[in-house]
Amino acid sequence: MAEIETLKYFALLEEFDTSDKLIKLGLGELQNINLNNNFYFLPFQLLSQGFERFMKAYICVGHFHIHQELPNFRYLRSLGHDLEKLLKKIIDNYYFDFDRPQFDVDKEFIKNDADLKELLFILSEFGKLARYYNFDLITDNAQIGINTKQLWEDFENKILDEKDYEKLMDFDLSQEVYQKITNRIIIVFEKFVSALSRQLIFKCLGQKGLQLSATTAFDFGTLYDKDFGKKDYRSQTTKYKETPKKVHKRTVVDEVQRNINPDYRSKKIKKSEYQGEWPFYAKEVIIECRQSHWCIVTIDGFGYALNSSAKGRYKLENPHDAGMAILGKSISDFIQMALELGADKKH
Repeated sequence: MAEIETLKYFALLEEFDTSDKLIKLGLGELQNINLNNNFYFLPFQLLSQGFERFMKAYICVGHFHIHQELPNFRYLRSLGHDLEKLLKKIIDNYYFDFDRPQFDVDKEFIKNDADLKELLFILSEFGKLARYYNFDLITDNAQIGINTKQLWEDFENKILDEKDYEKLMDFDLSQEVYQKITNRIIIVFEKFVSALSRQLIFKCLGQKGLQLSATTAFDFGTLYDKDFGKKDYRSQTTKYKETPKKVHKRTVVDEVQRNINPDYRSKKIKKSEYQGEWPFYAKEVIIECRQSHWCIVTIDGFGYALNSSAKGRYKLENPHDAGMAILGKSISDFIQMALELGADKKH
């Protein structure tokens, strides 16, 4: 049985590790996009590099599995930076049935999903030419790339509906629109990487494929439909790490106020009793409205701001930023219920 030279083996190992880090950081930077941060260049750079390196490392392992030797420089260079071309090469040559129903689901997705094709095209164009789009425009370059930021925004706009545009006008709810967009895109990318990672963890590319990717492939390869769009990747980004988190542990005074102050109205809500899509990681929360205006939610004994008024007055994190609510899941219903508690007090 052929062996990979030690130096090349560790180089491949490093490529799988590097691509995994780039992809996760890229997804995290996508989740950092909001009303105050439209720096798309960073997630584009991270994801285009991450996907390219992952698929090229995958192809190296697939080629070794079939031919008992690694591809040469000319073969890999001929694939260029085109992510769609790399994926087609994988599907046509290095994608094998692992005799489970999930295989058909995965293959159908990576071959035919329109969203995946469009997003990979945008990132491919960015990687090839478009990352220098502004300089090409400035210098009248005849080979100017495509404006990938505009293409990306066009894709985002297709996701939105009339209610989303209404939310954009509401400061308390505008961030949910960004989360909805990002969640849709991240689900596409998670499905894509998971479909390829399962080939590795199910040994479709041999024992060497599993050995080389074992420390990275399992994170994505064990994701299935119920898991997609649930992970908060922001914690791995510098921006998120450097932003101080204001956590308020509720005190006895807080509880007394809630129980005896007529200006404080509250209600416990359990996941098992809630009719709708539950947005929190915890199975029950307490919503509270103070003086008919400031809306707070208590989760596991800590207070978080439901609306911007409460965030400004009490200097609290909102549940999404604190990692207590699932990104892409709306908390607007809980804001409304809290405000209704306050309105009941008026009457």
